[in-house]
Parts: sequence; C-alpha cells; structure tokens
Amino acid sequence: MNADPDVMEFFPSTLTEEASTKSMHAFQQEIDTKGFGLWPVELKSSGEMIGFIGLHEATFAADFTPCIEIGWRLRKSVWNQGLATEGALACLEFAFGVLKLPEIYSFTAVLNKRSEHIMEKIGMTRAGEFDHPKVAEGDRLRRHVLYRIRSTR
Repeated sequence: MNADPDVMEFFPSTLTEEASTKSMHAFQQEIDTKGFGLWPVELKSSGEMIGFIGLHEATFAADFTPCIEIGWRLRKSVWNQGLATEGALACLEFAFGVLKLPEIYSFTAVLNKRSEHIMEKIGMTRAGEFDHPKVAEGDRLRRHVLYRIRSTR
C-alpha cells in the first residue's frame, strides 16, 4: 500500500518495505505508550489488512500543535466504500467517549480533496490553512488544510 503511487499521491514519496515496517513499529509503540494510535484495519469478510485508521499525536511546530490528529490510509482497492469514514467515526467516538479528549484535528495537502471530503463527512470544520514545516518550501504538497472537531460531551 505504501509503495502504491496512487495511495501516496499526497505524501512526499512512496515508502519502501523497510520504511513501512519501521512506521508500523512506531504506530505500535504509540499504541503501547499512549493507549491510542494508528490501528491496522482489516476487512471483516476476509481478514485482509487494508490499511490503518486512528489517532496520532502531532508534535511538529505549528500554532495548533501539539495536538491529537485523526488520520487514515487505505488500499486503493477499497476506496469509495465508506470504510475510511466508518473507521474515522469509530475513532472519534473512542477519542471523545473513552479518552475524553476535548478536540481532534486533521490536516492534509490542499490538493487532497478525497481526504478533505472525509473530514467534512465526519463532522469536522475547516479551521484554516498552513504550510507544513516537514514539507520543503516550494513543494506542491507544502500548503495544507486544517480541520478540527470539538467534543460535545
């Protein structure tokens, strides 16, 4: 999945198998230490792993960080089936109901209209735009949209 140019279109590059494995270990470490993270997602019907959805602590330098972000990445073969939306809604329920977090953020490159649409579908509100400090100046992916949702509990 991380080697698929379509899946990784709005990231600086595709990932090697080694880099993907390293990411998975980091995801697991965050789950182990914080009680949340980017969880693997599988199809109920087959058990096939199709990606990840979850929560992550964003700590790069920005006026809204540190914050907890919600994110997703799924195989192209399962796009447009509502799975990212379903999983993201479950993550928000966990974030607000179990973790008692006051708000959740999400962000993506302004070009990534598919992810932005999911942010809107799960009830997030556009909070602005920013230049992502981890993306090189002049890169087409540097400008990001920022979304937020606050707990109503």
